[in-house]
Amino acid sequence: MPRMTIITLLTAALAAFAPIAAAEEARDNPLQGEAGKPDKAGHLEVNGINYYYEIRGKGEPLLLLHGGLGQIEMFGANLKTLQDQRQVIGVDLQGHGRTPLGNRPIDIAAIGKDMADLVTTLGYDQVDVLGYSFGGGVALQMAAQAPDKVRRLVIASAPFARNGFFPEMIPQQEAVSGAMADMMKETPMYKSYAAVAPDVSEFPKLLDAMGAAMRQDYDASDAVAKLSMPVMLIFGDSDMIRPEHMVEFYQKLGGGLKDAGWMRENMSKNRLAVLPGLTHYETFAAPALVNTALPFLDGQSTTQSWAGQVDGN
Repeated sequence: MPRMTIITLLTAALAAFAPIAAAEEARDNPLQGEAGKPDKAGHLEVNGINYYYEIRGKGEPLLLLHGGLGQIEMFGANLKTLQDQRQVIGVDLQGHGRTPLGNRPIDIAAIGKDMADLVTTLGYDQVDVLGYSFGGGVALQMAAQAPDKVRRLVIASAPFARNGFFPEMIPQQEAVSGAMADMMKETPMYKSYAAVAPDVSEFPKLLDAMGAAMRQDYDASDAVAKLSMPVMLIFGDSDMIRPEHMVEFYQKLGGGLKDAGWMRENMSKNRLAVLPGLTHYETFAAPALVNTALPFLDGQSTTQSWAGQVDGN
């Protein structure tokens, strides 16, 4: 796979940063967009990683976890939507944004433990969690390792196993390395990183670390089996994840195994949403993501059973 093809692929994943940066050049952080400045922000050392976090808004706490080579602001206008309804705890994951890489390899299970420890240190007994892609994998691991800390979980555009990706994605992921850094200087992902990173020279090391992580085979079926809280899976219908894998993931959660029944008596507590017209490189910033996730996170349903309609209940 030619390097420029890989760079084009990665650039598309963070294309939402371009209009944000152009519109907000005068601000201290050009990526903040309409979400504005956080109510509280700082660094917190957890298991050897000095994580940057932000707290925005009021309401039920929601831990928001971005995708690979992104940062908190990756969610664009969705960040504003969420903070208007929730207290959002945004975290720049290891090596990303304002969080230094540290001396530890990037390991999704370890970062998942970090997130449970982080919210505990911040004083939260329990949070809802929404994670996209790389952040979705972290959210899965956090919820599996510390189920008492997670009330409801949304995993967006993340497979539970490496073979969930379309086969052509694997060599593209394996090719990611620091050797690509110079060629990426004009891409939105580098510019967004450079806008906030404490040490911009770490960018090649981040690419090396992410490449090393993506070259590892994995299957988190055991972690999925430990999820005791309500879970929603969200994918784009043109995602980089195979539709068969989306269904398999949902079935591992107990959904999609039989008819729900006309009174919803066999309805799974978990949900699967496949959003139309969305790729992996757009889902994080699409309004449909939060419009789909928020009712689930709030424990609400706008759907009434047939029996309920007839009885007027």
